[in-house]
Amino acid sequence: MSDTLGGLLTIALLVALLAAAYVPLGDHMARVYTDTRHLRAERVVYRLCGVDPGAEQGARSYATSVIGFSLVGVVVLMAVQLGQAALPMDRGLPGVPFWMSVNTAVSFVTNTNWQSYAGESTMGFTAQMAGLAVQNFLSAAVGIAVAVALVRGFVRSRTGALGNFWVDLTRGTVRILLPLAFVGAVLLVAGGVVQSFTDSTMGTLAGHSQVLTGGPVASQEAIKQLGNNGGGFFNANSAHPFENPTAVTNFLQIFLILVLPVALTRTLGTLLGNRRQGLAVLAVMGVLWSASLAVATWAEVGAHSPTAQAAGAAMEGKETRFGEWASALFAVATTGTSTGAVNASHDSLTATGGGVVMVNMMLGEIVPGGVGAGIYGILVMAILVVFVAGLMVGRTPELLGKKIGARQMTYVALYTLTTPALVLVGTGIAISRDSTSDAMGNPGGHGFSEVLYAFTSAANNNGSAFGGITVTSDFFQVMLALAMLLGRLLPIVLVLMLAGSLAEQGKVPVTAGTLPTHKPLFVGMLVGVILIMTGLTYFPALALGPIAEALA
Repeated sequence: MSDTLGGLLTIALLVALLAAAYVPLGDHMARVYTDTRHLRAERVVYRLCGVDPGAEQGARSYATSVIGFSLVGVVVLMAVQLGQAALPMDRGLPGVPFWMSVNTAVSFVTNTNWQSYAGESTMGFTAQMAGLAVQNFLSAAVGIAVAVALVRGFVRSRTGALGNFWVDLTRGTVRILLPLAFVGAVLLVAGGVVQSFTDSTMGTLAGHSQVLTGGPVASQEAIKQLGNNGGGFFNANSAHPFENPTAVTNFLQIFLILVLPVALTRTLGTLLGNRRQGLAVLAVMGVLWSASLAVATWAEVGAHSPTAQAAGAAMEGKETRFGEWASALFAVATTGTSTGAVNASHDSLTATGGGVVMVNMMLGEIVPGGVGAGIYGILVMAILVVFVAGLMVGRTPELLGKKIGARQMTYVALYTLTTPALVLVGTGIAISRDSTSDAMGNPGGHGFSEVLYAFTSAANNNGSAFGGITVTSDFFQVMLALAMLLGRLLPIVLVLMLAGSLAEQGKVPVTAGTLPTHKPLFVGMLVGVILIMTGLTYFPALALGPIAEALA
């Protein structure tokens, strides 16, 4: 079988499996957040935490809970890392350095999983399981909870209540993430991914001994992909044979990355009572993701650069067991969502391929986006589209039965400005420092791309990196931590305030002048606005990095 046929069949099978899971999983998640019953395990959690599951929270209370929970999570995870040497199964490793512990704690709590360390030589098994893996579940559940709260803002009328964050958090963890991660871990173990609690000492062909790092890899790998977290047990992430040994496990990991963001569009339609709205959102995500995959695959498979032509293929930084097609598919999946896991070195992608994965993040992580974050991100863009459409026809904009006024547009404007400001200001400050040139792995446009990619990844809570840059200095540890924390919490607060303002309104009846938001016209407008916004915002920076490199 040729590589081209194998690659196309892989994509076709992936789409088929996602389609098969779309309805049952999407409807299950909708039932999770509308069920009036509480499971026994959930009631135990509520009693231990002193939570009244019947109480509703307004936008401010919901946002305060999210922020408080996240900040406490940062402190606890820092304590686990700093005190690692006193924990069982520490593997004889010392505590993590202070600023690295800050960066790592913020990274995992914000669902970014940016890693400035090598897991096998920095983290013990307890820190991996009780610290990092726990946040992989909780940060993903937070994203889903915020998305559901925004949907409630559209559904509810004349009330400020958006639900109960603690109930939403618990249900997302217990009823969605834990069962799916368990099944995923079992399948990964069956595929050869390591799951143990010891390192192994093996003899080499030269007669020496070598310590091979083991650990609870499969259990962390499953939620790492399912929750769009991305932080690897090993430094090489999903390029490491202990994390991702075969083409089968590689395919499974790509499926786990995409299944929840895709199925959540069905959840959206079900909760709104209009499944065509969910399909319209899925169509926008699908168009952008397909275009990204086509361009990235063309760039990586086609051997368009002189170097690739001389070598016969663009295989630098790629695993031979995966090849170019699977590496491009993984790269687009992980940057189109907020996962950030990698099965190849993004720093070694072609200039066009590297630019594509960077643009995926610059789109706002909405193709299809992170778990939950993709839904609330694209709904914010939909509000911007109906506002533009309203200006064009001189009509008060409406979306899903709610009027979009000055208050709502203020939240939308701040949301759309927050992440680009963090990316561009952070990149500008870093580039202005003399020491940054020493941290770059390459000079010129590619070196600039390394810095731009780092801040784009951090502020958009993706976590992948152009591996050529060294970010272990205190400056990068602090700056990237700030980008991750502000890039996560500020948009969430704005989304929740937007949801509260929508929930306070009554429903507006559909009239002949209402813009249908479930038809191809609106889908095309939304795609166009997303591309125009991204282009206007980031083109100057891209021109200095990947575009300049590609033209050179």
